[in-house]
Amino acid sequence: MSIDGQVIPSSPIRTLSHLERIGRHRHDGHQLIYPRRGVLRVFIASGVWVVPPSQGVWIPAGTEHAHRACGATEMRAVLFATDGAGPFLDRPSVLAFTPLLREAVTCLTDDAGLEPRTRSHLEQVVLDLLCGVEAPQRFLPALPDARLREVVALLEDDPADRRTLVQLGAAVGASERTLSRLFREQAGMTFAQWRGQFRLHHALVLLAEGHQVTRIAGACGYASPSAFIGAFRDSFGVTPGEYLRREPALRT
Repeated sequence: MSIDGQVIPSSPIRTLSHLERIGRHRHDGHQLIYPRRGVLRVFIASGVWVVPPSQGVWIPAGTEHAHRACGATEMRAVLFATDGAGPFLDRPSVLAFTPLLREAVTCLTDDAGLEPRTRSHLEQVVLDLLCGVEAPQRFLPALPDARLREVVALLEDDPADRRTLVQLGAAVGASERTLSRLFREQAGMTFAQWRGQFRLHHALVLLAEGHQVTRIAGACGYASPSAFIGAFRDSFGVTPGEYLRREPALRT
């Protein structure tokens, strides 16, 4: 399903192979996306999220978006009428999924034979549960400047690249001062903060693919496994090992 920019129906359950992509599309209704197993990269015009099974993404009606699976992924999606959601869901956002919310979404997507009244009540329960569960927005914004995009391309090609901003600037023909200013203006964060988010995005993808901590640390440019574990703990509140034990659906 890669019908760029078109309105397409929402399938309640999609099983995606590693790196399988669903191209740019949009829906007439609001959509709640939940990776019940594996990890999803969710792309919108303004940037990209990496979404593990402990989270979901709310996509307002008419918003173009795309997905890419990291590891074997089971994606659940629920479509809502445009008049059913409150104003707190007027923008794309990542939401924390409580156990109750997971079960409600699973029920809605598992059982196509639900009575209309039961389905309507359960959809309202989901909307009520979504209120106030916005998760930390580990979001990499799209960067309009061509020089920043060149820096991103270099690091996407090799996330282990540990060159400084001075060295990266020399590679793309821009000064450190210029790139620093552009990161603050266009990403809303410093280069160091952006790189930290970038590394954690790639770390989650590699965790979903089943790689070990030592391998992930090196592949994402951390100075050591302990540096990776520390950065992961600072962001997620637990070590990578604890995270996997807490979220077994991340293992594929």
